[in-house]
Amino acid sequence: MAQWLVKEEPEHYGYDTLEKDGKTVWAGVRNPLAQKHLRAIRKGDRIFYYHTGKEKAVVAVAKAASNAYADPGDTTGKLSVVDVVPDKRLKRAVTLAEIKADKHFASFPLVRMARLSVMPVTDEEWARIEALSRS
Repeated sequence: MAQWLVKEEPEHYGYDTLEKDGKTVWAGVRNPLAQKHLRAIRKGDRIFYYHTGKEKAVVAVAKAASNAYADPGDTTGKLSVVDVVPDKRLKRAVTLAEIKADKHFASFPLVRMARLSVMPVTDEEWARIEALSRS
């Protein structure tokens, strides 16, 4: 099982909305590297839900409810999507500022490639974010 982080504007589709809807199709990813990561997502993978914009924080955990599959709305056949369901809200949000200040995240894509909307999360990074959310 792999772990990922996905980013979204809370005003566009925040975690509250995902909880209310119960499931969504994660679509609209256009960046080639983010698409590569999205295509690697498999059913059951854990996903950190990150709010961008003014909030800039990891707020919750979601899960992949499907393997990535071809985006039915993409006529080029190049884009993929994945079904995502809510899992749990973090005890407290972990901000980007906290992550950037922590030496454990020196190679984390969220720090190195801030605009990337889908990225892998290592076991160590996952554990550290969860620990920070409990502090």
